[in-house]
Amino acid sequence: MDLTKIKDIYASPNYNSKIVVAGWVRAFRGNRFIELNDGSTIQNIQCVITDSNLDTKKINVGSSLKIQGSLIQSIGKGQTFEIEVMDIEILGESDPDKYPIQPKKHSFEFLREQAHLRIRTSTFSAVMRIRSKLAFGVHQFFNEKGFNYVHTPIITSSDAEGAGEMFQVTTLNNNQNEKKGIDYSEDFFGKKTSLTVSGQLEAETYALGLGDVYTFGPTFRAENSNTSRHASEFWMIEPEMAFYDLNDNMDLAESFLKYVLKYIIDSCKEDLKFLDERLLKDQSQKPKNERDELSLIEKINFTIDNKFTRISYSDAFEILKNSNYNKKKKFNYLINEWGCDFQSEHERFLVEKHFKSPVIIYDYPSKIKSFYMRLNDDDKTVRAMDVLFPGIGEIIGGSQREERLDILKKRINEMGIDEKELWWYLDLRKYGTVPHSGFGLGFERLIMFCTGMQNIRDVIPYPRTPKNASF
Repeated sequence: MDLTKIKDIYASPNYNSKIVVAGWVRAFRGNRFIELNDGSTIQNIQCVITDSNLDTKKINVGSSLKIQGSLIQSIGKGQTFEIEVMDIEILGESDPDKYPIQPKKHSFEFLREQAHLRIRTSTFSAVMRIRSKLAFGVHQFFNEKGFNYVHTPIITSSDAEGAGEMFQVTTLNNNQNEKKGIDYSEDFFGKKTSLTVSGQLEAETYALGLGDVYTFGPTFRAENSNTSRHASEFWMIEPEMAFYDLNDNMDLAESFLKYVLKYIIDSCKEDLKFLDERLLKDQSQKPKNERDELSLIEKINFTIDNKFTRISYSDAFEILKNSNYNKKKKFNYLINEWGCDFQSEHERFLVEKHFKSPVIIYDYPSKIKSFYMRLNDDDKTVRAMDVLFPGIGEIIGGSQREERLDILKKRINEMGIDEKELWWYLDLRKYGTVPHSGFGLGFERLIMFCTGMQNIRDVIPYPRTPKNASF
């Protein structure tokens, strides 16, 4: 008899039918009641043992079982149906004294130490199912739009962000005397190489041949940061579009975000409901002035239902500077001089307090943005954009790219970047240059927004952070 997924039983229960399920024991009560979960849904199924001849001595929390029985209506509270057990096969035993994921509440800090087992908890199974659905929704959106999926290199010799915080890739002896200088011509690739921080530059080359492309892959940042929003390995979604100006770019970003959020609202109802209720319990324990105004599902629908407000950096600066929050010094970072970089608290103020809608800020000061962003005629701002969400602030950063060779070379030199390393990027401006645009979205930040998780370490299966690569 074939296995039946627990999610399929909930979707269409066939009472009094013979059924075979397999999964892991979440709870075992009174030597009679087994709560089984197979990972297909957040719901457990209760399996009731009525045959005293069945051996249950080796069944413990964490054990894996294959159960054959009959699906019947339940007379007990808490479930509408259950499996009357006819036969049990123990696939894998579990030591009840050592198994760390017991049926009780565990801290996220503890569960990070058990990253190989935390997926068996309700919270992490819900988060990772949503992650999976979001990834599928991303690909589906771009496929429907006619985009081509491009696999950009993991190993690169260019620093797209100019930050210099990159993991080096080398086969040279680490004990080589650095005072004598390192001869990278002797290295594996014959030059200095690193793990990529972005696939954007390479994606641009393909956009200027295929038209509309996107990347979706791992990126790496050797930033020694232990905040809840930073990881050393993370996934980026980066579309690049030929013949797009900044307005086209903003239109695409808005439609993309609404599409994938609507996709998980429709596809992950049970998981979202569970996470929403978990967050509401957590919020209820906070002082009223520290509670979020919107629940998790309300935040998602708020983003789907509202048109994104578009405002220039200069106008946003004036709003923030003249706000009561700034005048009464409620901001941790006061807004005084034009040209400052907005912090998350400023971005959330604009979204949650002032406009009460998602916000796109555009035309940022050139000094706080990257070299590849198109310079405006005022010579002090660039055609950049950031998309801001409730509860999180910036979720997308993008721009119209600088397509003019002379201005791009000037910007590269101002940033202290070696032109020779970007000869191929400059070639795009020599041979058939066109206006083009793109943006980047950190996938984990999107998952944090969709799940309400407060730490990036809890939305990626095996987080990589400073001093942490245990699994």
